[in-house]
Amino acid sequence: MRPDTPAENVDHTAEAARLERTAGLYPEDAEALLLQAAAHLELAGDRPAATALYDSLLASQTALENPFLVRALKASNLWEYGHEAEARAIIEGVRAASPRDPAPWVIVAEALEAHDELEAAQETFTEGTRLLLADVQEPPYSTHPLLFGRHRVRRMLGAGHDDWDMLADTLHTSPVPLDELHDPKRVWSLGSDNPAELAAEISRLRAELGSFREALSRPFPVAVLHWPSAELTELVTAYPTLAEDYPSHEEHLATIEASLRELAASGTPNLGIVTGTVPSYEAFAASEGASPGDGALLPQYATTLAARGRAVAWPPQRGAVCWCGSGRIYGECHGTQA
Repeated sequence: MRPDTPAENVDHTAEAARLERTAGLYPEDAEALLLQAAAHLELAGDRPAATALYDSLLASQTALENPFLVRALKASNLWEYGHEAEARAIIEGVRAASPRDPAPWVIVAEALEAHDELEAAQETFTEGTRLLLADVQEPPYSTHPLLFGRHRVRRMLGAGHDDWDMLADTLHTSPVPLDELHDPKRVWSLGSDNPAELAAEISRLRAELGSFREALSRPFPVAVLHWPSAELTELVTAYPTLAEDYPSHEEHLATIEASLRELAASGTPNLGIVTGTVPSYEAFAASEGASPGDGALLPQYATTLAARGRAVAWPPQRGAVCWCGSGRIYGECHGTQA
């Protein structure tokens, strides 16, 4: 979500302004674009302006897709420039709302951690983990930061490993174990005169940087394109050449679920679904100078939607409705095993 490019390599203020202009051109993507703009303003040091963007989103007449994410980011930003009381109130509100998205949990817990509220951070990480991962056999990619953050804070508090800490160890793929990366004694290694200790710490830092870069290399999900029934009918009626890609809506839905399961089985993390509309697709085709009837354009369209923040994580969280739009619980719809 947040840009990581150093300020000396990019004009964050100008980039924020560009994103705000783009949001005006694409109101359906305004939420994701304005959140990126706010992140650039934070990096530019203009935290009041970032707060103003968060406030404008929260005051919008258009319903937000991720209102608790916006609130969490606002709280984190407020605390950084002296508005601790307001930030704490927002954090408590986010926790009380129990959002089903891991991102707000991670952001508010890390805000507490950054201000040495380790016990509260551990409680927050644990609340989110308990809500989203109880009885989940394979944690979704989006929940990994929740487990890793919880492991880190508990290590700093000197707490013994529990089942979720061991799960975090299992999910962590870096050559340096989490216990080493999260060792609170590492800070002493940086001031050591022992070359062996310094070399070991450099190795750990490289592994940590590698994990960070790997996460940044997948800023949005590998997304599969979904067409609601009415949109698909309109699409194949307007562009009959696409009927070969979409023989029927039922087969289209089954193909989506099968493709995602296959990707998950192959070890591909961070999977999602983007929902297309015919006007949006036609506009995308025009921007590419291509015909909407060209089936090769469909994967590019899906990637573009994902990059704009339109992807919904797959599989849905426990108890969530199915991605297909049926209104049924995922586990009772496309989540049933064949």
